[in-house]
Amino acid sequence: MRSDTARALGGEFLGSALLTAVVVGSGIAAQNLSPADVGLQLFENAFATALGLGVLILIFQTVSGAHFNPVVSIVDLLFHRKGVAITAAYIPAQILGCIGGAILANVMFAEPAIAWSTRNRADGPHLLAEVVATAGLVLVIFALVRTGRSHLAAPAVGAYIGAAYFFTSSTSFANPAITIGRAFSDTFAGIAPASVLPFIAAQLVGAALGWVLVRALFPVATAEPAASRS
Repeated sequence: MRSDTARALGGEFLGSALLTAVVVGSGIAAQNLSPADVGLQLFENAFATALGLGVLILIFQTVSGAHFNPVVSIVDLLFHRKGVAITAAYIPAQILGCIGGAILANVMFAEPAIAWSTRNRADGPHLLAEVVATAGLVLVIFALVRTGRSHLAAPAVGAYIGAAYFFTSSTSFANPAITIGRAFSDTFAGIAPASVLPFIAAQLVGAALGWVLVRALFPVATAEPAASRS
């Protein structure tokens, strides 16, 4: 394996793990800090996730592209930005990272290392919300990429996910890998294993919809300005 490929896979694993630790850990902290106020718990979880995601994108963007998400990797492949082999390698790294991050968050807060979530989320409104959340995420990312503004991905994606915690009923998982990881924590951010596959199916539909929107709205890619690449 080439050294740059190994670094990219390491970046996807570590970035996915840290993202999941942020999501699950801040959810546990929110439960502990605001036990009687679910709205405040959600705000604390969303705020930490938005900030943490932005920082992680800044750290890993030049290492792996900072996907941390199989649907982002798949759509990136469809736009011919990375090959099939690296995409196929990214996805397991992302899934394993998200599982490891959930376990890490559990242990940091003295929860069982692995505790299957009991939060059933797979009803019609939540699945529709996942379609919307994932389509929106794909649109945000690849609108920036195809108009030469990928340097704005960190604040834009962080802001979108923070907002989507509140404007979607599912709280915007929008990521098959983190959906799997969150099943390992029976805490605020968890999802029951029985809800995982329906959520992933909805996310894949959302990714396809997002890809169609990007192709329709931004049919021609624009080169990144030279100043932003320096």
